[in-house]
Amino acid sequence: MSMLEVKDLVVSYGAIKALKGISFSVEQGEVITLIGSNGAGKTTTLHSISNLIKKESGSILFEGEDITNLSADKIVNRGLIQVPEGRRVFANMSVRENIEMGAYLRKDKEQIKKDMEWCYELFPRLKERLSQMSGTLSGGEQQMLAMARALMSKPRLLLLDEPSMGLAPILVDEIFNIVQKISKAGTTILLVEQNAFKALSIANRAYILETGSIAKGGNAADLANDDAVRKAYLGG
Repeated sequence: MSMLEVKDLVVSYGAIKALKGISFSVEQGEVITLIGSNGAGKTTTLHSISNLIKKESGSILFEGEDITNLSADKIVNRGLIQVPEGRRVFANMSVRENIEMGAYLRKDKEQIKKDMEWCYELFPRLKERLSQMSGTLSGGEQQMLAMARALMSKPRLLLLDEPSMGLAPILVDEIFNIVQKISKAGTTILLVEQNAFKALSIANRAYILETGSIAKGGNAADLANDDAVRKAYLGG
């Protein structure tokens, strides 16, 4: 049984079919990436899984349970946590308060403390800025904060939407190193990313989305060496 199974997912925005019946799976412990150009349907796929947008048809199974029509808050309760594109931190709250917000559904106080310490290890920049207002952080720091907040929810499956968007190359490397550490610590990851080269370098498997359909899927290393993929997404 796959951890996540998306079957024949169809989503429309008015007359436009954003997703045309896509199917894919995520196994426990994997890093899976969805790559594709702008408007290919990557973010729509994540929003459909989190039930933030209405699906026309298709089904989504998480750990064997049908979550297709489960409300977004119940999906979060199951341990399926999304880090949205554009970061969306609580700007008027401190870094510490944002991180604590991630754990608001949890009761295990001792483990929460340990998880906060782990977040500070993963994101030392945040540890230096705990009392700073989150809205005053740089883009890269806000991305780290959004990820730290999500990790405090104890995700079983972490959905990452464009974590490198708008970041300087040195920060992109840092974010991807952190994604690898999160994966090694046992969290399964579904990554949507425009930086196909970086995404393929850390993923186990990848699916290429083109205008709402999966054009190709397979082992990430194989796709990174595929001539057609290199030409379309990796700049030759």
